[in-house]
This record gives sequence, structure tokens and C-alpha cells, in this order.
Amino acid sequence: MAMGMWFVPLATVLPAYGYGDIKSYVFATSAVAAFISPLIFGALADQRLAPVRVLRWLSLATAGAMALATTAISQRWGTGWVLVFCLLHALCSAPTWSISTTIVLSRLSDAKRQFGPIRAMATLGWMVGCWIIGFMHADRSSMAGYGGVTVWLVVVLFTFALPVVNPPVSTEKLTWSQRLGLDAWQLLRNRDDRVVFITAALFNMPLCAFYQFTPVHLTQLGLDRTSSWMTLGQVTEIIAMLGLAGLLTRWRLKWIFLTGIGIAVLRYVLSAMDGVGWLLAGVTLHGFAFTLFYITAQLYLEQRVDPAFRGRAQALLQFMLGGVGNLLGYLGTEVWFRHTTVNGTTNWPLFWNGLAGVVAIVFVFFAALYRGRKLG
Repeated sequence: MAMGMWFVPLATVLPAYGYGDIKSYVFATSAVAAFISPLIFGALADQRLAPVRVLRWLSLATAGAMALATTAISQRWGTGWVLVFCLLHALCSAPTWSISTTIVLSRLSDAKRQFGPIRAMATLGWMVGCWIIGFMHADRSSMAGYGGVTVWLVVVLFTFALPVVNPPVSTEKLTWSQRLGLDAWQLLRNRDDRVVFITAALFNMPLCAFYQFTPVHLTQLGLDRTSSWMTLGQVTEIIAMLGLAGLLTRWRLKWIFLTGIGIAVLRYVLSAMDGVGWLLAGVTLHGFAFTLFYITAQLYLEQRVDPAFRGRAQALLQFMLGGVGNLLGYLGTEVWFRHTTVNGTTNWPLFWNGLAGVVAIVFVFFAALYRGRKLG
């Protein structure tokens, strides 16, 4: 909920306060943060501190940083201050997703059957956050950020109700590489692991345009309350998560991944039709694409990676998605957007079809290089 209240309306809040020119750089702060903090805190949760305690302090820090960033935007401080506080927020929030995933998976006896329905609760929270923003008419208001701050503080309180499970005590002296989580890179020695991580980064690059420019396109087509319309993707996300367990027992993992990537291609092709119905159809397909690739990737790591490395494995996935994928994606799609915009008018068919072509290349890359076996 907190993430949805901040992230979804951000594309329209920034221009409303005169920061439209730095929008891509603000989004890219999440990428810069993903290069730094997830691996470090993932290693901390694997080796030294209980993941619940790590999540508690990160959530508190995220609330404080989001309050500073929101205040800087609403008070129209200099662009430098806005970028600094948004980067601080990103550094604090970036590890929370992978650590939360590690906490949940550690409590499940049958992850491939149980994780989907539980993970759907996160999507429901995201949707509710967006609905609250729409109800408050805060799609262009700093109230969206302050709402996110409030929810992060609720997360802090909720961590006190979670069981604290400390990592195994080890007498082995840790190297700096282990302390910083850099030993997670050894996971790339396995061919299939390497292909999954690289595909995750490549697949996330065009996805950045979905979050950054779909609300803009919806607004130009005459729709208001764009945060609420964007939750159509979360509806199908929940449907896909509830059905994922059945797919994992019947389909090869490779076909689940490829189905998700293929749906992503169709999503952009529909968006390129440049009509309200077509664009909303593309938004709706987002949930299937997201779940069949990203949630499957998280379960893949849970099943295939040594338990001692699971926190770092999820953090490395976040590094590839939120770091490599987001940095190249947010900056690259901004360049593509400007290239397809002339005199303030965007050629949306060209914009979205170009991204569909990129995802199609990712489809071919994964199909050719991933070998795989049935998950189970």
C-alpha cells in the first residue's frame, strides 16, 4: 500500500509542482539505490540480524525519508534537494521488498502452492493505496506522499507482531565481500540462474515506461484519477497469483516465463492502438505479465538456491531489476519518449510499438538460452 501510494501517482505529482523536467531522474533514484542497498541488507539478514528487525528499521527510515522528499516537492525546494531526498528514500526502501519476500518464504512449508495467494495480499495493498489516492483526488497532490508515510509507520508497528527468527550463529569470520553481499554474484556461475537474472534486467527496462508514461497517456486520452485506472493491472495480478500454483505443477518453468514475456509484448501492442479501451486493455494485461515472470522468478530462487543464500539471492534479483533494469529503463525510455514527441505531441503508436519490439527480443533471448527443468 505504501509503495503504491508513492510510486503510482509520482509521474503526475512531479509535473504538478513544476518538477516534470527531472521526473526520469527521480524515478532513476530507485535504480541507483538498488545498486547499493539490497545486497548489503540481504547479507545482513542472512548472516547477522533477524530479517524482521532489519525490515523494522528500514521501514522507519523509509517513512522519514519519504516525508522529507514529499515536503521538498510540496514546498518547491530546489531540484537538488528533491533528488537528494528521493535518493535517500530509495536507498531505505529498496531492500524492503526482497527482505519481506525472504521473511514470508521462510515461514512457508510449500512455497510454490502457498506463496501466490499470500503475495496477492501485497498486490491488494497496492490497489487499496491507489484507490485511496483516487478517492482523495491526490493524483497530483503531495497528500499521496504523506499517505505513504503514514502507511510505512503502520508497517513499523506491524513488525512487532512478527516472529523474530535470528540467522544461524556462525563462528566463521566474514570477509568484506560476504558482509557486503558481493558473494551473491557466484550465483551467476549456473547457466540457468544467469539467464534468469539477465532476462530480469532486460525485461524490466521497457517495463519502466509502463509505470512512467501510462498515466501520462491516460491523462491525454481524457481520463482522470489515473492511479485508480492503473489498478486494473493489479486485478489480473491477483488472478494470476491465485492460479500460479496450478501452473507450477503442470507447466515447465520455461513456458511460464515465456508466457509472461509474450503477454508483455501484447500489452504494448494494445497500448500502441492509441485508444482508451486499447490502453486500458494493455494495463489489464500487465498483471499477468508481471506475475508470470517476476513472481515465478522469486519462487525459482527459493527452490533452486542454497537456503544460506536465499536473502542474498532475492537481493541480487532486486539488484538486477531495480538497479540495472530500472536505471537503463527509466533513462532509456525517457530518451525514446523525447524522440517520439514533436512539438509537445507524442507519437504513442511508435512509442509503444518500439517497446514491444524490445520485449520481443527479450523473448527470443530467453527462449534460446534457458534450458531449465520442471520446478518442484
